[in-house]
Amino acid sequence: MELTPEDALRINVLLASPIEAIRLDESRMTLFALSEKGEAKVKLNPNCRDDSYLRRVRETLSSHVLGSPGGYPVYLKRWTRMGQARDEVLESLLMLGEPEAVVAVVNATGITDELARRAWWASQTSDNARCMLQQAAVVNGKMGSVLADFLIEFLPFEEEAGSQIKTVSLVLQGDLVGEGVRTRLWEKGHLKNAYLVGFLQTLPDALPEQHDEHPERKSITGRLADLLDAQNPFALQLCRLLSPAGQSYLACTGKVLEKPSNQDVMVELMHAMDAYSSCLPVTKPRKSDIKDVARLSGEPGSGEFEDDDARQALQALVDALPEDDRYVRAMLFLAMLGEPVLDPVFSRTDAIGTVMRKKLKPVTEPINEQIRILRNT
Repeated sequence: MELTPEDALRINVLLASPIEAIRLDESRMTLFALSEKGEAKVKLNPNCRDDSYLRRVRETLSSHVLGSPGGYPVYLKRWTRMGQARDEVLESLLMLGEPEAVVAVVNATGITDELARRAWWASQTSDNARCMLQQAAVVNGKMGSVLADFLIEFLPFEEEAGSQIKTVSLVLQGDLVGEGVRTRLWEKGHLKNAYLVGFLQTLPDALPEQHDEHPERKSITGRLADLLDAQNPFALQLCRLLSPAGQSYLACTGKVLEKPSNQDVMVELMHAMDAYSSCLPVTKPRKSDIKDVARLSGEPGSGEFEDDDARQALQALVDALPEDDRYVRAMLFLAMLGEPVLDPVFSRTDAIGTVMRKKLKPVTEPINEQIRILRNT
């Protein structure tokens, strides 16, 4: 089945000019094209079922752009969503009028600010915006603030906690949003603690609400002066936790642990805590049994380290703080945490809310105990 003569002529004329992107409005049966001069459109006149006609239109576009009527290989959906589309074909993919081809572009590691502009014109969805804001070229380009503004406006309508966390985490990058927006998101986090997890992931050392430093920080910092000068990673991390920024991080983490709404919140919180301690040379993978974490952190010398230098660095810290080793053990406990500690619970239940929090107590209570030690509360 061929396109109607009128549509075939108008589409071929359109494709003969420099085009940056094409999208198909299936509900209005209209083809839109983006060029340097602006936006053009072709009202389609189907001579068969709309879905069959649209398929024929896409075949025509594919024949012109890719040299084959096969169109975009939708069966490669998972592959292209993993960012594996070749950089040299990204421009062409935006000419196919295929939403999944646009998804391939926004997931591509080689996306540029200009390609982001075209892709955003082709398909404006929150998922696409989040994908593009994971690329430095977009964050640092003109489209970064455009996408961030869209996500913030759409945020109240996001129902999934995972999407809320990802959105907040991404818009907090660099200078995408102003201080006022950050403050509003933080305040909303007191009602939706999923927002707070986004802050913990992106701004763990620069949270809007700062707490006083630990009362013993100055004393401990003085005793660790030599280790700090030598860039001992364990000494640096302990002083980081005792600083105003560290105390704020611990307070925020504790607040999320009080009332996580669902499993996504807990999983992303564990990812944030894992990232916070990634500077420590503690061997991965993390332990899945919270009792193993408690045992290993309670005996610093028996832990798992990347090399002997790491073991010696930790021992130097323990030797420097013989009367305050509880802080060292608490720091190690938090450093050994990760998503695996949730597996014993989440592998047996899909509960959310109050029921989930009750089942998580064997995990969350030991974590809160270590946080209280480091906060001296």
